Amino acid sequence: MVASSGIAARLPRCGITPRLHLRPTLPAELLRVDARSPQSEVLRYAAHFLTRGCVVGIPTDTFYGLAADPFNLAAVDEIYRVKGRPETRALPILVNCLEQALMLMRDREDEAAGLSAAPHTFSRLAEAFWPGGLTMVMEASRRVPLKVTAGTGKVALRWPKSAVVEQLINEFEGPITGTSANVSGFPSCSGADQVMKQLGNRLPLVLDGGDTGAALPSTIIELRGDEWRVLREGAIPVTEIEKILQ
Repeated sequence: MVASSGIAARLPRCGITPRLHLRPTLPAELLRVDARSPQSEVLRYAAHFLTRGCVVGIPTDTFYGLAADPFNLAAVDEIYRVKGRPETRALPILVNCLEQALMLMRDREDEAAGLSAAPHTFSRLAEAFWPGGLTMVMEASRRVPLKVTAGTGKVALRWPKSAVVEQLINEFEGPITGTSANVSGFPSCSGADQVMKQLGNRLPLVLDGGDTGAALPSTIIELRGDEWRVLREGAIPVTEIEKILQ
């Protein structure tokens, strides 16, 4: 992934330990992106920030989120700092295909066991609601840093119905974090202007895809084998989940 010379010249060096707390005093760069048909050069540019350990504000199909490399612990630390989020709260991970999700789940970790299929309940819900507004919490693979799970050993996975997210993951060549782009305890943001007001001086880049039109966050459920429980009702009504699992 190589940015154009003009773009590359503006790229910061993020996630470097000696400079973690020396954040830019200027507002974030606000870069317009077409939410339905994202420009590849814009996403390539954003992906370069992620590879440098930066945190980037991006539109999703619900609210704006904070994208970073979940396997870069400096970037993970930076998310908690940017949001003012307690490290006792796990960070969700966004994927753009089932295989990515399965590789992050403990049930698929031991290939020697011959487990080639996803858990039954997970498969039914993914088929019904992915891509879309459903987050599923599962036992995490050992590949997932413990800090991302907030020490719980569980990972929250979602495949958003968002061309920006899907194509950014392609450019970055891996899953990204997807926690909401807001100061912890403040309202979630449906527009880039709201992100700039809350986090503009804490981020190097915000992609402006316009207003997402979201009124609700994703619904979050926890899966344990064939059992499930609702952690947060949101974009997907619980009644719809119940119908699928009857």
